[in-house]
Amino acid sequence: MKKAVKVIVCLVLALVLIVIGYLAYVLIDYHRIGNEVIDRNPAIAEKAEVNKEYDMVSWNIGFGAYESDYGFFMDGGTESRARSKERLHSNMEKIGGLLDEQEAQFLLLQEVDTDATRTYHVDEYAMLKGKLREHNYDDLYVCNYDSPYLMYPLTQPHGKSVSGIATFSQFGILSAERVELPVEDGVMKLVDLDRCYAKSYIPVSDGRELVLFNVHLSAYTSDGAIATEQLQMLLQDMQSEYEAGNYAVCGGDFNKDILGDSSVYFGKADVAYNWAQPLPEGIFEGTNLTLIAPLNEAQPVPSCRNADGPYHAGQFVLTVDGFIVSDNVSVSMTEVIDTGFAYSDHNPVHMSFKLAE
Repeated sequence: MKKAVKVIVCLVLALVLIVIGYLAYVLIDYHRIGNEVIDRNPAIAEKAEVNKEYDMVSWNIGFGAYESDYGFFMDGGTESRARSKERLHSNMEKIGGLLDEQEAQFLLLQEVDTDATRTYHVDEYAMLKGKLREHNYDDLYVCNYDSPYLMYPLTQPHGKSVSGIATFSQFGILSAERVELPVEDGVMKLVDLDRCYAKSYIPVSDGRELVLFNVHLSAYTSDGAIATEQLQMLLQDMQSEYEAGNYAVCGGDFNKDILGDSSVYFGKADVAYNWAQPLPEGIFEGTNLTLIAPLNEAQPVPSCRNADGPYHAGQFVLTVDGFIVSDNVSVSMTEVIDTGFAYSDHNPVHMSFKLAE
């Protein structure tokens, strides 16, 4: 009996030491990437032109794992990885094919993994570049977060994630920056990870520059306040570029209900969620910036679903993806491209615009 008790005590102590060791590893390994100026040697010499219509597509591709019946563990589902390497490749092929069909001059993509457990260490950025090579894009990849190994769920750990945002332009990106965004303190920083946005400077025929902002704001926060701080920082930077005489265009996943109350257009969800708050009232006041929220009121299509399980009627859907433009950019059309959430928990959003003289 005494021997059995000793064995049990030893096992419990070993388990405690393993847990303590793991927590120490997570805390020690956690780091922020910081601001970076990215060296550029663009192979494309073409400049963007004023008064010419261009198309831009922004899409959070959900690391290529979110098929229409996928439920992510952090959203209330059970899955933590792409279902298989083969399924991941198939989804990425379809994502690349849809982007290829758009023939857009600019692509802003988020949640693109390059070396992650959840995506079997497949370099999705390289896959997309290969799929889109015929469009002669100049491209830029910026790491959004490089996370420690997450040992949860225990049956299939989410693992380590290296994921970022990718920008594709049919005009040369002369210079670029990774701009670090604020994140929550304490244990929440281990959940929401690092955050940034990418700035790409593209020459324009009138001597100015088109500054593209590619962004993926925080989602898994305690109260949504940090995403507001991130948005305020982004708007200040865009305003500064406008005041410097440049054109400022942003696209991405804001993780805010940019329609104000998406339930007006898509109906109430069967379960209440509060992770995507509306934009703070008056946040654009005093700026020369305008939010472009894609919406066809006659046939509204949401840009995002809550991935708590298979996509179904009554599931929480809303629009969190869109664009922001400065006053010297005119927008003629914007829409959500309806994929039925076949390859991601987000639908791509599309905008047509011109750079005004």
